[in-house]
Parts: sequence; structure tokens; C-alpha cells
Amino acid sequence: MASTVGVIFSSTNDENVPELTKVRSKGSIPYGGRYRLVDFALSCMVNSGITTVGMITKNNYQSLMDHLGSGKEWDLARKEGGLILLPPYSDESEMLYRNRLEGLKGSSAFLKKCNEDFVVVADSDAVYKLDYSKVIEQHVKTNADLTLVYHEHECGKVNSYMMFDTDKNGKIVSIDVNQPSTGVRKHYINVFVARTSYLLNLIQTAIARGYSSFSGDILIPAAKNGNIYGYKYDGYYHNIDSLTSYFEANMDLLDKNVRTELFGDRDIYTKINDAPPAKFTESAKVKNSLIHDGCLIEGTVENCILFRGVKVGKGATLKNCIIMSENFIGDNCNLAYVVSDKDVAIGNGMTLAGCKQKPYFINKGTHI
Repeated sequence: MASTVGVIFSSTNDENVPELTKVRSKGSIPYGGRYRLVDFALSCMVNSGITTVGMITKNNYQSLMDHLGSGKEWDLARKEGGLILLPPYSDESEMLYRNRLEGLKGSSAFLKKCNEDFVVVADSDAVYKLDYSKVIEQHVKTNADLTLVYHEHECGKVNSYMMFDTDKNGKIVSIDVNQPSTGVRKHYINVFVARTSYLLNLIQTAIARGYSSFSGDILIPAAKNGNIYGYKYDGYYHNIDSLTSYFEANMDLLDKNVRTELFGDRDIYTKINDAPPAKFTESAKVKNSLIHDGCLIEGTVENCILFRGVKVGKGATLKNCIIMSENFIGDNCNLAYVVSDKDVAIGNGMTLAGCKQKPYFINKGTHI
């Protein structure tokens, strides 16, 4: 694989999931019982041979820093390269970056110090497993200026994605941003590859011309006049752009085929927290659920994902719920379609319910 550096945005479109990003960045949202969203982009880079990764921070990044630490779990605790946290400022001022282009401007000093030929830029707001080396291989083969990774799927009722069309050779000929659309379209998954020198030149041009939008000022004009190609990703992909999509992405893990695709073959790495095995008493009834270390189950759990250290009391019934770490569910509770953040305590006999389209959310640290 050609020498490559990685750049990851840890906070993109946090406002789309305000329930989960009040106390954390998008990338540090817990997922699947033991992971964080950032684990997927970061693990994909490591598995693709990328050993220098810049993590662009922004708001509420204490949780992210606690999770990433020195980067040891991803084999990125290195004397040279490794995991590098980048400041959330757009330039030398103290203003936080307001958009993707300003975030890239803030990372230009990091990129200038890198000797790698190529750069992979990715968000940490989706669940997928992609071999970036194959994207770079196509990028070199087509001699593209930029290669944007896309996933083909049905358009939703509200489209906040960037979508594009390609010719028979895979070259992007038009780009639509936040435009109504129907049918199956090519959705950009916020991963692109470029030569490091080319991206730095784009950033310098953007600064000189006062550009403010990476998609509007750079990508759309380049699609008309430049040399941009698309790379089709055919695997499992789920973007987290609402509480509902977060719920759906977690529930997908109850499908064995999805679990095998995401966690078979190449690993998804995460921070290790040692805990005793889960304990199930004689009164426990568990069906089609993921129960993680440190849990104590005395009630009924069906179609649920329970993170570490969750206690479910006697006579309690949980169906279609996502319960994050260190939750206490009292005796004789009845929960359905509930997403409960960390450190929540629910007293005896409580009944809480949402629905598939609108799960009932409980804020971190709440006592009910």
C-alpha cells in the first residue's frame, strides 16, 4: 500500500443527534454494547496499514480523549506517527471551526509535517468496515484528483446526504447536496482520498479565495471541471444522523449476518475495560439479545442490547431496548423501545415506552 496518513473528524453534524451529543462528541457515542462510533473509521485505517492518524476534535471531547487515550488499543502508541489529537480551531485564532473546510484548514500544519503521499479523510458518524487500501489503489489507477466513497441505497423522505452521478468509468459528473430525490442513489459516506500535496493546495486555494464550503465551493465545481471519481462500497453501512437511526443501527446487530460482516475477518478495536462475566439468575429469561460484561440479569430481556454493568431486577421486562453502561433497572419495571444513556437508575415498578420510529430516550445520570 502507498504511504498514507489518515484524518478523522470526531464531531460532524452533532446537532443531528442532540440527545446523544449533549455530553460527548459524535465519535464517542457508545454503540453495540462496547464500542464507540469512532472505532470504525479508526480501525479501518489501522487495518489498512495507516499508522499516522490525526483526530480533529471539537466540542465535548473529554469523553473522546478518555476513550482514545494514547491509541494503544489501535496499535497507535508510537514514537513516530501514531494517533495525534488536532486542535478544533480553524486558524491561529481561538474560534472553533464551523464547517469541514475550516476543520481541514486547522489540520494543514499537521499534514505539512507528514511525509505520506496520500491522505484518507473520514468522519466518525457511521458504522461500516471498509478497506481503505482498495480505495487508494483505485485512486492511483484512475489518476484521480479526489476519490469519494459512496454507498448505493434508497433515498429517505428527508435527504441530508451528498449524492452524485457517475459516468460509465466511475468519474463523477454531477453532485447534489441536500436535494430531494427518490429511488436508489449514490450516497457519499464522508470518506475521500487525495494526494496530500493536492489536498494542501486545495486548502491554500480555499484560504486565498475566502471559501467556506467544502462541498459547495470545492466539490461541486470540481465535478464539472475536475477529475473526481467515485468508489463504490458494497458492504454494510449505517449513518447515525438521528436517534432513530442510532436505534436501528444497534438493532441491526441482532442479525447474525450483520455481526459477522462487521466483526468477522478484520477486527474492530476499542478501549478495553475489564469486568466480570455477566450473571444470569434462575429467574432470568433472555432472548435474541447482546448482554455484555458485568451485567446482572434477574428479569426478562428480549431483543435488547445491554452495555457493561447493567442490572435488571426481578420481574422486570425489557423489550427492544438499548441500555448503556451502569444502568440500574428496578424490580417489576416494564421498558419497551427505550434508549437509556449511561448511569441511569429506574426505580421499582416503572413503565416506560416509545416506539420503533421514536424511541423513548433517558438522559445520562437520570434517576426516575
